Amino acid sequence: MKTWFITGTSSGFGRTLTEQLLAQGNRVAATLRKPEALNDLKQQYGNLLWIAKMDVTDAVQVNETVTKAFNELGRIDVIVNNAGYALFCAAEEAGDEQIRQQIDTNIIGSVQVIRAALPYLRAQGGGNILQFSSAGGQATYPNFSYYHLTKWAIEGFCDTLAKEVAPFNIMVTITEPGAHGTSFGAGMQTAPVMEAYDQTPAGDVRRAVYSGNFPINNSVDKTTQAIITSMEQNDAPLRLALGGDAYREMRASLVARLEALDRQKEIALASETAD
Repeated sequence: MKTWFITGTSSGFGRTLTEQLLAQGNRVAATLRKPEALNDLKQQYGNLLWIAKMDVTDAVQVNETVTKAFNELGRIDVIVNNAGYALFCAAEEAGDEQIRQQIDTNIIGSVQVIRAALPYLRAQGGGNILQFSSAGGQATYPNFSYYHLTKWAIEGFCDTLAKEVAPFNIMVTITEPGAHGTSFGAGMQTAPVMEAYDQTPAGDVRRAVYSGNFPINNSVDKTTQAIITSMEQNDAPLRLALGGDAYREMRASLVARLEALDRQKEIALASETAD
């Protein structure tokens, strides 16, 4: 049995992950803004499920909740940053407060959870940090500019973090799911649409999503089990692509970036000074 600390457990991957872990006999410290959403699981699993109200944008509450979880549960093996959402609009359409909230939730919230947990993970001799990102942490889609901002940023943070905490036997894994049939779409925030973007790639993506023509071919249950299995490995991967679309789209993005870099090789090397 392992103990997992998971943010954003009311729905989506957070809820499914909590359900599967409990069904397999693990203990879960579940945090969410509305604890009553897990009443059914609490009734079914009792002391295996520890629940706390927590908003990841409240740094004081994050520190208090993480401290309380470690104090009451002892060792926590896996810290999961799952809480997050997407701001679905073109860059010019978003309001200032919407941008700040997207960054506060998806980047700063995750960073604060990790910072709060690190002293305890070091003291217990190690553990795992599982950061939810997205295929959109390596590839991009019009109308998701601010969501991509947060995912590319948190991936850079976690990539660096992995190097910093490896000496303490703390492993970091970035999960990169493609499109799944979760409540992700229902949780998207939008902004007033500007007509200028209607006949652009941003408008095309918007229409595809709203019409239901955006393909979703990945299994939430299979992906969740793949995440659990990855945390059982002695050497968990730094990045975990989840879904055929995630693999294909991230690979295409990476290949295109490498090809563009190679075309600039002579320019880059010409800037070197002689030894």
